[in-house]
Amino acid sequence: MTALKAFLHDNLQGDPRHPHASSTLPISILAKMGILHYYLPLSAPSSYKEVNDLASARAYANRDIITISPSAMGCAYDNNIQMFYKEHMHEDEEIRCIFEGGGFFDVRDEEDRWVRIQVGSGDLLILPAGIYHRFMVDEGDQYVKAMRLFKNHPKWTALYRGEETEKSEVRK
Repeated sequence: MTALKAFLHDNLQGDPRHPHASSTLPISILAKMGILHYYLPLSAPSSYKEVNDLASARAYANRDIITISPSAMGCAYDNNIQMFYKEHMHEDEEIRCIFEGGGFFDVRDEEDRWVRIQVGSGDLLILPAGIYHRFMVDEGDQYVKAMRLFKNHPKWTALYRGEETEKSEVRK
């Protein structure tokens, strides 16, 4: 079963790996923000076909697997996790399929509030191009293994929030 939950972020200082949930939101709020969610029971062989079909339908030609954890990233872990947690956007959709572990995608709503989305194994999330967001592993194992899908070559180009990103065509 999916671990997906949505909350308004409490905006309190503290460890970003903690839930920081103030009020629970209906999952339907995500669709209103242009965010798509699929639950794929990864033990079922058909789940990988669903990922392939989805990638094909959305013209995603490449993918890679990323493992975010202190043991997998070594001394680069702290820098990487800070980079993922800094508010940014992308010019393409961001598609992530969580294989193992869990974490939080924080996305800005139309009122510029943080909506925290808790994801776990089997959750596939599609964030629209131009949506400000950030990611953090959860407080448990501090571990996520996920598939990232890309239209072209695997790349992760973050455009950090600022005057230039506000003018971007994908923000309109």
